[in-house]
Amino acid sequence: MILVSACLCGVKCKYNGDDNYCVDIEKLVKENKAIIVCPEQLGGMATPRKCSEICGGSGEDVLSKKCRVIDNEMEDVSQNFIKGAEEALKIAKLYNVKYAILKSKSPSCGYGEIYDGSFKGNKVRGNGVTAELLHRNGIKIFNELNFIEHLNNMVK
Repeated sequence: MILVSACLCGVKCKYNGDDNYCVDIEKLVKENKAIIVCPEQLGGMATPRKCSEICGGSGEDVLSKKCRVIDNEMEDVSQNFIKGAEEALKIAKLYNVKYAILKSKSPSCGYGEIYDGSFKGNKVRGNGVTAELLHRNGIKIFNELNFIEHLNNMVK
C-alpha cells in the first residue's frame, strides 16, 4: 500500500483551501493501491488555514524540538504538525505502507527540500515533519514530481 498526500488526489485540504491535483496519483487511490492523508488536518488544523513554514531548521529539528513550525502571523503550530505526523504514521503502520508520495516542499510532506521559514518562497534542503517521521520508520518517500519513475516497484 502507498500513502499519498490528500491534496495530490484533489482533496481541497491545502492551507488556502485548494488542492495539488495529480491524475496519476488519484488513479492509484481509485485502484485501491493507495490511501490518502492530510497530516495538517490530522493534526487538528482547519482548512483553510494560515500558511506555515519550518523556521530555523527542518522536520528533523521540529521533531527534536530544536526549531518550530510557524504560521505567517508567527504563531507556533509545531504541535499540530507533530501530532499530524504521528497520526499519519499510525495510519501507515495500520496499512503496512512501504512507500509514500507526498507533496513537495510542504512543511509536513516535503522531502529533500522545504521552504525556509521566511515566507518569501526561498527553499532549503530538508524534510517536512511528516516526511521525516515516515522516513525514520523505513517508508520510502517520493513526491509528485519523481514518483512516476518508481511506480512499477511501488505497486508490485
